[in-house]
Amino acid sequence: MHTIDLTYVGQGIHEELVAYVADQQDYYWQEGVHVALRDGCLWDGERVRRTATIGLGRAVLSRVTDGIPWTVLCVNTDRPMFWLLAREAYTSVEELKGRRIGIHAPRTAPGCFSRIVLRKYGLDPDNDIESVVMAPGDYSHHLRRLAEGSLDAAFVGSTLAPEVTAQQNGLRLLAFVGDDFRIPTVGVAVDPTHIAPNDPAVLALVRATRRALHTIHDEPDLAARYLNALIPSLTPTDARAYYDRYIATHFTTDGRHDPSVAAHAVSSVAKELGVATVPDAGDIYRTEPA
Repeated sequence: MHTIDLTYVGQGIHEELVAYVADQQDYYWQEGVHVALRDGCLWDGERVRRTATIGLGRAVLSRVTDGIPWTVLCVNTDRPMFWLLAREAYTSVEELKGRRIGIHAPRTAPGCFSRIVLRKYGLDPDNDIESVVMAPGDYSHHLRRLAEGSLDAAFVGSTLAPEVTAQQNGLRLLAFVGDDFRIPTVGVAVDPTHIAPNDPAVLALVRATRRALHTIHDEPDLAARYLNALIPSLTPTDARAYYDRYIATHFTTDGRHDPSVAAHAVSSVAKELGVATVPDAGDIYRTEPA
């Protein structure tokens, strides 16, 4: 039995669902690997590099900015699962000009992606809005500030269901980041400096991940139940709606990526971060046929 540490660097369905399915369905054991799922949300980059990681967005940003040779071997989705919620008075992203928006830090993956999306709607995140940098998590702090009026809008992640949250809190869902910017953001990646991509434990991890992706598509009721286990505050009906809207439509079936999407995404990230030399996306994303 091989062993490997697998690190998630953000909480929520986006990073956790596929690994959860693989674990609950016993795919890791069946593929001959013991996977220790590690919470790396507060780890520095050097510690994450000694593990396999689910968080492709963070890995790719460190590749673009610091040249760390992360290699992506499996892609779960290229739709970043972050949403822009606003107070009910606002009906479009464009109306947020001059307003206070809760957003992740600029040089984090969700912050970088959110800034790219704001620019798509004609808003300069440095000049057209008041950016309020906030840490990710369960996003209850974001919701409290929206309720009290100290924020006009906020980007939130997949520890909550955006439509349900908007309805329950009198908010308006203005944008799904994954609709406006595509980049492979979760899956399996390793830094060859520490872990060889062809290491038997890595290959077994990738096989189990692909099996979990197949299960998510082939058994929607089961997948929705696992999603509900990760967000127990949802009703089963809400969990199935979440699955239908964001998982069934946007997660891969085999872990492969679209090279054209990856190339455009890496170029856009480099531009947003002010990096002149753009890495070749083909050197980062090396997924092979299942």
